[in-house]
Amino acid sequence: MKACILCGGTGTRLRPLTFERPKPSIPILNKPSVGHLVEHLSKNGFNEIVITLGYMGEVVEKFLGDGSLWGVDIKYVYEKEKMGTAGSVKNAEQYLDGSPFLVVGGDHVLNLNLRELYDFHNRADSMVTISVLSIDDPREFGIVDLDNDMVIHRFREKPGPGQIFSNLASTGIYALSPEILDFIPKQKYDFAKDLFPKLLGEGRKITGWLARGQWTDVGSPKAYREAQKWMLENMPGTTLHGRLHIESAKLNGPLSIGNNVTVGRNSVIVGPVVIGDNTVIGDDVLVGPYTSIGSACGIGNDSRILSTIMYNGVKIGAGCSISGAIADNDVSIGRNCTLENGTVIGPRTMIGNDVTVHSDVRIWPEVVVAAGTSVTKDTMNEHFETDVNGS
Repeated sequence: MKACILCGGTGTRLRPLTFERPKPSIPILNKPSVGHLVEHLSKNGFNEIVITLGYMGEVVEKFLGDGSLWGVDIKYVYEKEKMGTAGSVKNAEQYLDGSPFLVVGGDHVLNLNLRELYDFHNRADSMVTISVLSIDDPREFGIVDLDNDMVIHRFREKPGPGQIFSNLASTGIYALSPEILDFIPKQKYDFAKDLFPKLLGEGRKITGWLARGQWTDVGSPKAYREAQKWMLENMPGTTLHGRLHIESAKLNGPLSIGNNVTVGRNSVIVGPVVIGDNTVIGDDVLVGPYTSIGSACGIGNDSRILSTIMYNGVKIGAGCSISGAIADNDVSIGRNCTLENGTVIGPRTMIGNDVTVHSDVRIWPEVVVAAGTSVTKDTMNEHFETDVNGS
């Protein structure tokens, strides 16, 4: 069975995390999220995968290779310019023609039964089946009007007030019959904005599949933290991947601990938590649930790390409180600092002692924050782009 993964977006809404990697390479449980997606597709029986690439696509290709590590065969198609979701699929037509296939976003994190979606589509008399999920606030998605025969009669992208006729949101996952490729022009073209309204306007049948489970597109820091939480919740138990140095500490799983990790005296780690290789945690430290710590990190004595995502090489001084934050590679944080919920710190940023970073503030790469500062708004670096809107 075939699946097409769309990996062309620039990830502007996730900046500063996407200056040095594309969205599909954002780490979840210390592994690029697209690796989890390919693994899930493989488990669901999709062994022929086509990946469309744009911004920093070579990073995705280098990590996934030919797909043999996951038991799949991967082909890559690069885009010279933005083609839109449907245009990207059309651009990969040579690998998708001849049999039904799935389309999935490269930034999707999910546990949906995609084989069930594929089988449902093969039984339906339609060229398109849209995977839909009931959510509380569908305003940022396309919504559908679905009848008891699973036929979609209306589709509206990002509805405004008074337009929300349903809370069934499109996940951006589609099962498509190969003849749909004849309806997509060789130009920039989108499924939700262009193709689906056109098909419905012509009276063509589109079906919907009611998904059950967890799904998000990692399009914003908030969605990213939510996806990380889901994946941590699904950890089956505690795994030690190598030598663990521990002295009078308390470990409460589930945990995934890498090789050559050190946990100091009287420290407490409460899972689910992931810790990478060669990380050192000091004395009297609390690491709380839903935390992911990368490789070669260091956490100073008497610090509190709660529901936080730390990439590789992050150094945190003594007496810090880090809650619900994201710190990119090689961030350095001084003593007695507080990072409030939703803060995002770009790579190689240096934060001095006694600094407070307020909730939802983003700090761009390589910024130096002086000691004693209270950071209340986003802090940019003129050497990097500043736009945080778009894809």
